[in-house]
Amino acid sequence: MNTNSLLKEFHKIVLKNNPKTDYLDTVKKVENSNAKYKGKAVPFLYNPMFFTQDDITNFEKITDKIMGILNKVIDRYINYPEFRKKFDYPKLLEELILLDHGYNFNVPMARFDVFYKDYENFKFCEFNTDGSSAMNEDNTLARIFLEGDSVKEMGEKYNINYIELIYKWVDESISIFKGWNKDIDKPNVAIVDFEGSGTPAEFQEFKKAYIDKGYNAYIVDPRDLKYTDGKLYFNDIKIDLIYRRIVTREFIERSHEIRDLINAYREGAVCLVGPIRSQIPHNKIIFKILHEEDTLEFLDKEEREYIKKHIPYTKEFKDNKDLIKEALNNKNKYVLKPKDLFASKGVYVGKDYDDKSWKVKVEGHFNKDYLLQEFCVPYKRDIVEYTDGEFKVNSFNQILGLYIYREKFAGLYNRVGKNNIISGLHGCYTLPNLIVEDKNVGAQ
Repeated sequence: MNTNSLLKEFHKIVLKNNPKTDYLDTVKKVENSNAKYKGKAVPFLYNPMFFTQDDITNFEKITDKIMGILNKVIDRYINYPEFRKKFDYPKLLEELILLDHGYNFNVPMARFDVFYKDYENFKFCEFNTDGSSAMNEDNTLARIFLEGDSVKEMGEKYNINYIELIYKWVDESISIFKGWNKDIDKPNVAIVDFEGSGTPAEFQEFKKAYIDKGYNAYIVDPRDLKYTDGKLYFNDIKIDLIYRRIVTREFIERSHEIRDLINAYREGAVCLVGPIRSQIPHNKIIFKILHEEDTLEFLDKEEREYIKKHIPYTKEFKDNKDLIKEALNNKNKYVLKPKDLFASKGVYVGKDYDDKSWKVKVEGHFNKDYLLQEFCVPYKRDIVEYTDGEFKVNSFNQILGLYIYREKFAGLYNRVGKNNIISGLHGCYTLPNLIVEDKNVGAQ
């Protein structure tokens, strides 16, 4: 039993039953749910992704290994000023990274996106360590699919469930807070992002979960936080714990608008989850730095081999004009990526352009804060889709997100698409992730 065999079983059920009514019912449920991004229902296909406990064990091992490497890099940044120059961060960002944030985790929450086939065959796409999102999308779709006819039929043979991500984060963030201040039993929580920048439907779900767990929780624009007499306030409410959803880039660019929050963080007056330190792995320059000799020197042999196998080779796209020639002469081998944007904004895959158009992209983005990176061909999965009034099984490219809470594997996010870039900007679909166990195994 593995992902591909489970998918085949599901496809057999769908093609046998032609569950058009259930599909249309599922569409209505998703449209009426809070699985929304930028105010619209999340695009999905009538096909969950199935994983086994063996897969979960693999994801746990992948997470532990890469977090061990990244924490060594973070420690190097903190302790070696010369090493910091590799990142070329502005003065304020460097200052905030170096602050002691008051608890043991450098990366309390993250989503690491990977092109994943199996434990031996995968490549990291990006380390999203601030503003990580879409937990609500996965969980909402999973609950809806578990009620559907096709998954219920599979459930006659298997125990099928999903990994809950919202309430789990409440527990994990409170545990982090207790490491910061064990004397406050019920911290007041602010979910913080600039208005118009985040995902309000998801914020509402987290707010509800905090309240259900017995905490006062508020969705707050950081400009509305005021720092007075050593305490940070939203209106007249003292805020103890901030669940930070502001991406660091915006945090720094708009720092003049949020001086009270920054001063409270500087002075240790609020528990910021996650800390600005998480920007070290978040910026895509980390992919270049991991491959450099003076980084590999402080890693062990196994970690060095891991990087060479699973981290795409990356160069800063500046200064050396030989990189332009390399990119032009090997169009299909490369992708151009901005160092610090998200949601695949500004990403250009050589395979998607003819020679003339690629030349325009390459020459136009040289010395423009871009990276030239090895293009990783996404692994494909056979997925059922409803098209032209019938169900068909077609091949899709897949990217898998590994959620990480307190530096341990916590759950999954799954997108598929037919383009080389798999994101909302390029016509992708979200698939819920279901964990499958043979009923006979579970009964033993």
